[in-house]
Order: sequence, then C-alpha cells, then structure tokens
Amino acid sequence: MRISDIQRCEVRPGRLVEWTFSPATIAAAAALPPDPRPPAYIQESHVRTARSVRDDGLFVPTWLGTAFDLPGRADLDALERALRDWTLRHETLRSGFRWVGDDMHRFTLAEKDVALQREEVGDFADADALVRYLQDRFDVAADALGWPNLIYAAVLRDESTSVYMAFDHTNVDAYSLQRIPEEIHDLYTAGVTGRPVTGPAVGSYVDFCGQERADADGIDDTHAIVARWREFIGRCGGRLPEFPVDLGLQPGGVLPAQKLMCEPLLDADAAAAFEEHCRPYGGSLVGILAATSLIVHELGGQPYYRTVVPFHTRLKSAWSDSVGWYVGGAPIEVPATRDFGSALTAVRSELRANRSLARIPLARVLRLLGSDFRPTSPDLHSIVSYVDARLIPGAARWAEKKAYGLMRVSYGDQVCVWVNRLHEGLWLACRYPDTEVAYRNVRLYVEGLRELIASAPARDRLQVSEPAFS
Repeated sequence: MRISDIQRCEVRPGRLVEWTFSPATIAAAAALPPDPRPPAYIQESHVRTARSVRDDGLFVPTWLGTAFDLPGRADLDALERALRDWTLRHETLRSGFRWVGDDMHRFTLAEKDVALQREEVGDFADADALVRYLQDRFDVAADALGWPNLIYAAVLRDESTSVYMAFDHTNVDAYSLQRIPEEIHDLYTAGVTGRPVTGPAVGSYVDFCGQERADADGIDDTHAIVARWREFIGRCGGRLPEFPVDLGLQPGGVLPAQKLMCEPLLDADAAAAFEEHCRPYGGSLVGILAATSLIVHELGGQPYYRTVVPFHTRLKSAWSDSVGWYVGGAPIEVPATRDFGSALTAVRSELRANRSLARIPLARVLRLLGSDFRPTSPDLHSIVSYVDARLIPGAARWAEKKAYGLMRVSYGDQVCVWVNRLHEGLWLACRYPDTEVAYRNVRLYVEGLRELIASAPARDRLQVSEPAFS
C-alpha cells in the first residue's frame, strides 16, 4: 500500500459521514472493571511517550489510518454494519486503558455493548477544506491519551465512496492497515448482496499482549538478549541510534516539526531485478539496508551504520489476520564500505545474528538496562523498514481502489523510512525533521538509494559479460 499523509491520498469533494462509538458504548466502557490482560510493552511505551511529550507542552498527533474507495454511492446502512462487524472481529478495537496512579490498566468491552453512532457532517465542495477538516477531526478522535481512539468516515459521491479510518497506534500496525480495504469491501459487499461472509476466527491482539508481556517479564538483566542490547547501545554512545547524517538540529532544542517525502522508487521490472540480485543474501530487505549503509556513510562519514530494524512478531498463525501492533526491533551494525557486495554480506550476517532479539520488546529491555530513556520524541530511534506487500489480500487492486496507508506527520527529531514493494514497484515514504539541512540530506539519500538499487543488477551483468584478461 502506498504510504502517504491525508494531504496526498487523492481526497475528493463529497458528502461527509462519520462513525464513532455511541454514547451508550462509552458509558458502558466507563463502568467496566479492569481487564487482567496487561498492555503490551510497545503500547505502554507509546502512551507514556505521548503523555511525557504532552506534559512538556506539545500536542503531537501520531495516528495511523487508511483510505480506499468503494464503488458508487455507498449504502450507509450496509457500510455501518460492515464497519461494526469488522470492529467486533478485532478485540483490541474495543479495548482501552485508564490510569490508576502511574499504572495503565486495560478495560475491554463485550461485543454486545459496541454500537456505532452515525453523523452526517455535510457537503464539502472544496478538497482542501475537506483535508483540513479530516486531519483536525482525526487528531482529536484518534488521540493516544483519549478513548475511544478511533474514527471511521466516508465521503459519498455518485461515482464512488471514499472510506477513511483512523486509529491510535496502540491498535494497529502497517500490516493491519493494509488488510483493511479488502476486509471492509468483502463485508460491505456481503451486506449489500445478502450473502454470508465466512472465514477462520481471528486471534485477539489483547491475548497476544498478555502472552508477550508474560514472556518478557520472565527475563532479567542477566539475559543474553539484554546483554547484547547493552553492548549495542553502548557503542551508540549510550543512546538508541539516530539516522547518521546532519539534520540541522541543535542538541537539546525543541522538538521540530516534520515533513513527509513519499514517491515511487522503482517500477515493477526494476524492483524484480533488484530482488533477484539480493536473493542470495536474503532479499530486498538486506539490499535496502546495505544500500542505506553505503549512502549514509557517503553523506555523514560515520564508520558504522547502526539502526534498529523492525520485524513483525506474528509468529503464530492465529495472529496472521489479527489487527494489532505486532512489531519488534533488532539492532544491526554495518561497517563502512564502498562495495555493495560487502555491505550485503555484512547486513545478512547482522540480521542472522540479531533477528531473534526482536522477540523481546525493546521497552522491556530499556527498563532492565535501568538507563534514563525518558522519551521526549514520538520516535525512540530512526528506522528503515522494508515490506513486500504484494501477497496481502486485495493488493493487486490497491491502485484501482485508491488505497493508501495514512500517517500523521506532526513533530519528531528522527528520520523514519518505509519502503513497500507493491505490484507497480517500490514505493518510498520518509518522515524527517523540517529543516533545510534535513531536507537536503534526505533528498540526497533518496536519490542515492534510487540510483544504487536500480544500477546494482546492471553492474553485475556488466561484470559477468566483460571478457577475462590473461
């Protein structure tokens, strides 16, 4: 799915309708006893970070969402049933947190208590005005420190209906978002045609949170994974790794606003050639990280490229279709080189050695390290992520449906890069601090990445075809 912000996801005028949890649902939630299943460490870290930044006087929206089209002017009753049925399918969406002192306690609604309230907001003739309204509305309705923290919307036109769904990050990850268009389309079509929708039961992310937390709480500061993180963070100067290029930021300065860069990176043929080139080393993820290590060394001159690589934690089939935040991180350290083949070998070695570290949540590791990692930014570290999304149900029709994964770009001092392989090729999105220096260096990085990954297979072919000299 193309990652974008609300400004660049083909918003078009029409009649806006919204769905939120009903007042009765909110009242039922307020009366609930605690759910003994705890938050995941990544959920707790996210909410505590939001609270810490808010306490420093800055409102930093961090919601995620999706946008996609349904054909024609939607039947609102059928769409509402589809949205409610989908919400009930995924338990995390009817679960939230409340503070008891400094502890986060979960509560979870029963399915029977979940109802949506529809509001017809009105007609928007101007796309820019609609974009501003949607962003402002989602900022409030999908706030990390509030509950409910999700909202659904539709913009109706005679020829098509655009659906928008926004969530606080505690409920979703990128893979969750990518599955939504097809699931809602199937539920909506079934409601309109009267045919049943069948499928296997979906595992609960709330259950996963309890299991993962129990496993993480079973280790202490003598565990080998904690020791390896301690060594890695020590080599990063006692901090989690930043993107190793000049971003034009002053140490200790205020949290800067961010910008988003999103664009096609390679077409389908070039993406396939790059994957073939990288396959002996583990595939395109290895290639993207190897290329990044070369480019940031050219730009920043650091002797090592250090980063935390995100990996999904959907290790059981029960979680494969589940909505939730199933992400862990593994550290890698790649020595500087000017040779792409050497970088590929180094990245492959690092990922093989360290991928297992992602099974213990980083927030748990940091707590065990005992260091002062009081978060002052929504991003604890920089990332470069790669996902091949072509096998996700409905992926072949994302362009036709104008399907996007949405991120709210607001404030932050890190560089975060996402590369998605789609049927039409590679798509890049990058969030970076809004400074002239950061823009210049991120632009150089993106252009360098495009050139390197496009040219690597051709260089190999040229080397193979050159005659040997005796």
